[in-house]
Amino acid sequence: MRRVRPGAASRGAGGVSSRAAGEERALTSVAAGDRCEKPGELPRLWHVTLSVSGREAPLTEVRRALEQLAHDHPFLLTSRYARDHAEIRYWEEARDLHDAAAVALRLWGEHRQSAGLPPWEIVGLEVIDRETYHHRVAEGYGPAPATPVGIHPF
Repeated sequence: MRRVRPGAASRGAGGVSSRAAGEERALTSVAAGDRCEKPGELPRLWHVTLSVSGREAPLTEVRRALEQLAHDHPFLLTSRYARDHAEIRYWEEARDLHDAAAVALRLWGEHRQSAGLPPWEIVGLEVIDRETYHHRVAEGYGPAPATPVGIHPF
């Protein structure tokens, strides 16, 4: 699934959006095969690490909630969890870092109810491009998968 800025196709040659002043920008999905406005704006893959933390919750509830989130959104690669924190890693396809980060920052809050996630807050976010991710792994540092794909305790 690709996410792009709405209204991108309605921008004029000067790059000024036709949106009304103060109107909030929302991210939307684009069907496979849709074209981007400019050739240089093709979606890229971004590796996202989202860290959340808060009051302690029973481990079984945390695991069940993360399993539900993974079921609802199969793009999640790895989740690690403890009673008071969790880390979620996944790949996001987005036009730029800003879009990838915006989606990541909304993930926990938007799915808190549907997945039964604990009322924790986001305490960390890292978004890096695919090339940087692979460079880090090749050099022996960075966000190499600490555990196999799936949901695991810390």
